[in-house]
Order: sequence, then C-alpha cells, then structure tokens
Amino acid sequence: MRTIDRRLTSPWRRSGAAALAGALPVLAFPAPSLWWFAYVALVPWILLARSAPTAKRAAYDGWFGGFGFMVAVHHWLLPSLHVFIFLIGALLGALWAPWGLLVRRLLGGAPSPGRCAGALLVLPSAWLLVELVRSWQGLGGPWGMLGASQWQVGPALRLASVGGVWLLSFLVVAVNVAAAVLMSVREARLPAVASLLATAAATCAAWAWAPRPDVDGRVRVAVVQPGIVAGWGSSEQRFDREERLTRQLAGQGVDLVVWGESSVGRDLAARPDLARRIAALSRDTGADVLVNVDARRSDQPGIYKSSVLVGPDGPTGDRYDKMRLVPFGEYIPARSVLGWATSVGKAAGEDRRRGTEQVVMNVGHGLRIGPLICFETAFPDMSRHLAQDGADLLLGQSSTSTFQGSWAPEQHASLAALRAAETGRPMVHATLTGVSAVYGPGGQRLGPWLGTDADTARVYDVPLAHGITPYVRYGDWPVHGALLVLAALCATEGVRALRLRRSGPRPLVPPARTVHGSPARPAR
Repeated sequence: MRTIDRRLTSPWRRSGAAALAGALPVLAFPAPSLWWFAYVALVPWILLARSAPTAKRAAYDGWFGGFGFMVAVHHWLLPSLHVFIFLIGALLGALWAPWGLLVRRLLGGAPSPGRCAGALLVLPSAWLLVELVRSWQGLGGPWGMLGASQWQVGPALRLASVGGVWLLSFLVVAVNVAAAVLMSVREARLPAVASLLATAAATCAAWAWAPRPDVDGRVRVAVVQPGIVAGWGSSEQRFDREERLTRQLAGQGVDLVVWGESSVGRDLAARPDLARRIAALSRDTGADVLVNVDARRSDQPGIYKSSVLVGPDGPTGDRYDKMRLVPFGEYIPARSVLGWATSVGKAAGEDRRRGTEQVVMNVGHGLRIGPLICFETAFPDMSRHLAQDGADLLLGQSSTSTFQGSWAPEQHASLAALRAAETGRPMVHATLTGVSAVYGPGGQRLGPWLGTDADTARVYDVPLAHGITPYVRYGDWPVHGALLVLAALCATEGVRALRLRRSGPRPLVPPARTVHGSPARPAR
C-alpha cells in the first residue's frame, strides 16, 4: 500500500492508473475470451481505490476506472464516434464514483473483519446498481455487463438460468472483492475465504438443483449470411446474394429460414416484386423466411427496422418493429443539443422510429418464434418477456458489417448464449457478415460459428425445450436484493449519523471540578 502511495502521488498519474485498471476486465470478453480473468480483473482497481488518501480521491479513482471500463468495452465504436466516445465514457464513468467511495469506506485503512464481510455484500450490490442504471437504452444499454464474460462457462450458464446475467455479475464482483481482501487485509482473510467457499457452494447447488430444460422436439433452422459482397452499398446486390444462398436450401427439410438485420433495403409494400421473390423462396424451401426490412414505410412516416415473416403466399402479416434503438447509431438523443455528433462520426442522419410492443410469430410446424433485432439481444428482460409470451425459439437478427475488424462481432454473438440459458429457450443469432451462432436451450453452442469471412447458408438442428426457468419466473431478483442491501446500508449510516449528532461534540476542555456544589477556583 505504501508503494502504491509513493508511485502515484501525482493526481494525473493516479488517474491514468485508475483508467488502466478499469479497462482490464475487457480481456475477459470476446475476442480474447479470457473468462477466468474476470474473477481477478477488478483487484487492481479495488486496491487503488482502497489506498486513496481522501474520500474525494477515492471518488476520482472510481470515476476514472469507470471511464477506462466504458471506453474499453466500447472501443470498437471509435471509428464511428471518434472523440465522442471519450465524452460518453467520461459521463458514464461517473456512475462508478460512488462505488470508489464505498471501496475506501469499507476496505480503507485497517478494516475489521466485520467491515470486510460487509464489503463482500455491499460492493457487488453497488456494482449491480451501476449496471442497472447504465442498462437504460438511452445510456447505451447493457453492453459489457461483467457477468456476460461467463457466456461459455457451463456452471455460470446454469446460474444465469436462476438469476440471469445479474447474478453472474454479482458473484464475479464478490470474488474480486474477496481476492483483494486476501491480498491486502491479513486480519480479514477468514471472511474472504468464507465468501469464496460460499460462491463455490452456490455454483455447485445451482448445477445440481436448478431445473434443466426438458428437450421435447427439434427444428431445422437455416441461417443465411451473405458476407461482404461486391457493391455492398447496394441493397439490390445484397438481396441477390441472399436469394441465391437461400435457393440452395431447397430439399434440405428446413422449417425456418432466417436472414440478418437490414437484409432487405426496401419496404415490401412499396416493392411487391421483392415480396414475390421471397415468397418464391419460401415455396422452394418449404419454410417461411424471416427477413429484416430497414426502410422508409409506405403506410407510416419514418424509417423502421422490422422483422417481417414471409410465407409461400407473401408476407403473412407478422411484423415486429424494433423498439430499442442504438443511441447515435440509429437515433441521436436530444438531437437539438447533440446533433453535432453527425459531423464528427457516423451518427444517424435521421432518427429511426420505434415499435410499440414485442411480437411472437407462428411460423408453422407448431413453432412460435420471438424476434429481436441487433442491440436488443443485450437486454435480458426482452428475451424473458418473449419466453413468458410462449416463444419456442428466440431469434436475433443483426448486422455488424461496420465493425468487422473489431471484437464487436464475437462479443455480440456471445450474448445469445446468455439469453438462451436465462430463458431455457434455444436462440439463433443471424447476421449479414458474421459472427452468426446458434445455441441450445441451456446456452450450449450448436455447431461452429459463422465467422466474419463466411458467406454461406447453413442448417442447424436445434433442440426445443419447454418449462420455466427460475429467472423467467422471478425476474431480476438479484437486482432487487442489491437494492435492499444498499437501502439497509443507507439506513444504518443514517442511524449512526443521527446518534453522533444527538450525542453532540465532545468537549475539548474537561469541565471544572466542583467543591460542595460550587465550582472550584482555578489554581493560580
């Protein structure tokens, strides 16, 4: 601790160290996918905030660490937003300033075992509150939630079926806090070890007793990924490529064909020739085709992104309009104030319109699907509601063509594993240019990913399962529990402050002694 203080006496040097420490967890996400690193990635950040000489400095450590975290997990947006990403990182990073204060309050100095035990409960709860606030779509949504780094770990997926990605985030932060206590507080190693053992016991209990999805059927789903084609800027040429790939599926016994986001660049009502061509593909393959239309509507003003189901006779009338739009990518919040973002990056020149409700579609063969579009696969509540509404299969239509050389395609594809595990429903993640992926009802990967260099149509045998997972039944209960913990902390601190106030300040000079009821004369 003294070494840290000596080397980080400069405020700017310390702020840089905090930003670097906050960025470390990004290595646990795809593409590096060092999932095990998530359990120690926060330790440097915690030790730094713990050593802060003042509460104000601890808040700055939290703020700059949050800045580093937000920029790191969104670094792939740099070509689109340019310098604006650093402004967003600074604004959202401020959410971690109270977290830094709590780290110092509970672990600073020579904390007692009781304070350390409280930190193992309070600090993960405070982290969940930060993730809850920043999960609002207007602040960028739940991209880079710490628990999402565990998408390929079997026991973690079982825990996700119990408490969603929220429970995973809580446990990952709790393990980091325990590791920091083990390293820095010798007197409190017992509660730290107890916390690690409790985490291991909870994981084992979930593995053994959490209800498993009962597989009771199978369906053959084809994913059409056209990849980068010549004349990519032309939606007509992209459509031609998707049409050729889909025609190859004839005779393969598919039950559903899925195209990626923005796979059709014209409104089908305004272009009946395109609707007829898709309907012909449906007749050739013997399956409905779920396309995604990104175009100005002919029946309503504005541009919509919509999942549209097309059968052998044309559009079936099932349509889902995207509800949660990507800030700056599909609309600009407070455009009158922030509209200048279009001049420094690839921000939306015109705001897309929002849908009003989620839709479950019947595609025949007794199969009901719940579509999500791009950014929406990051929201656990949306897939949960689709499962509650009777969806047998979750579908995510995405396009990451702008970010082909970054970690974004792999990280986006990984989110579908968590949504499948949370709901007990298989999920298909179909993109234009990769990465496309399919997961079973327990979150297990089915077949290989279609990488960013693939241009193909692939058929997946997808197991179907029914039943209700604890997460679908009880929802975001870890968040509610975290809020109760923080409310109890506030109440405790309030009572303590009230007691101190009532007891009054201690006298600086002892009162004069009395002799037989009268004050004694001071000695000369």
